[in-house]
Amino acid sequence: MTERSLIIAVELDGDGAHPASHAATRSADDALSARRLRDVVTTAERFGFTAATFDGSAHAPRSNGTPARLDPVQRAAFAAPLTTSIGLVPVVDTLYTEPFHISTQIASLDFASLGRAGWIAVAEDDRASTTVGREPVATAARRQEASDSIDIGRRLWDSWEDDAVIRDVPTGRYLDRSKVHHIDFEGHSASVIGPSIIPRPPQGNPVVFADPAIADAQLIDVALVSASTETELGHAVAAARTAGIARVIVELEVVLDAAGESAEHRLAALDARQPWDASARLRYIGDAAGLIDLVLRLAETVDGVRLHPAVVDVDLEELGRLVLPELVARGAFTPPRPGASLRSSLGLPVPANRYVA
Repeated sequence: MTERSLIIAVELDGDGAHPASHAATRSADDALSARRLRDVVTTAERFGFTAATFDGSAHAPRSNGTPARLDPVQRAAFAAPLTTSIGLVPVVDTLYTEPFHISTQIASLDFASLGRAGWIAVAEDDRASTTVGREPVATAARRQEASDSIDIGRRLWDSWEDDAVIRDVPTGRYLDRSKVHHIDFEGHSASVIGPSIIPRPPQGNPVVFADPAIADAQLIDVALVSASTETELGHAVAAARTAGIARVIVELEVVLDAAGESAEHRLAALDARQPWDASARLRYIGDAAGLIDLVLRLAETVDGVRLHPAVVDVDLEELGRLVLPELVARGAFTPPRPGASLRSSLGLPVPANRYVA
């Protein structure tokens, strides 16, 4: 990893990553209420997280009982005018969502947030197909369809040149049509002629996050890598680096000591209500000092972490109060600046527009 600030993202969906997180939530507000969303996002920004991510699925309820809710893009858009520095990164499926709609939604989020939008591109399982009345995507075609969806999004974002909007009052022209391009894309199961219905977003291309297993590496800005052990993680990180992905961050579930109660005791109480099965992600259970050591050790090979708090109301506070300040003090982390784009916070350049001669 080169010398730059760590990326510290935090997942803020529902009450937390643990399936019984609702039982330990301190807030009197429903996890899906507007006020609750406002509170957790503005708290995450106040603590200095690089980005907030918003999970979601085309099928509900979740295993932890969270009912159907506004989709992740809508929640991120709600948070956009309430924040000034934190990146806003919703999860959006690539297989059962129209690529043109994804592109315009993420571009609109980039405008609403003044350049702080990202997209976690995922490939939903077959249950999502029933939601949209489509046959499940065959296993052999899933990677190509996901890649096509991201590729279409990037092409549509480029379909307007940066200076296409001219607002020439004397001639009554809003745009220079010579700078608006048809993308003429023909993929595995989707074709788009274009152009987009809205101008190029502030970041040029909003930041694309994805597991490298789902799509072609050249379409991904930030790789999200998962492994249940640090040894396996090393192999996944090396593969992402070899593929040439600009940034690599680790998925990390966390349960921290809090309010005089050990992380192990907290986890046992939650598991007594509903066990938290092992996942493909690393999981840290312990005190803040141990988590800091783990993050700094990971930082020797990766660019950052996406933290999944077991209980948002409890673990977010511990992360913001004890973990992030110490990483700042050690010179490993710098919170994003108000007004900075997400690309700037991640150290990523604005990509050149492919259609500019």
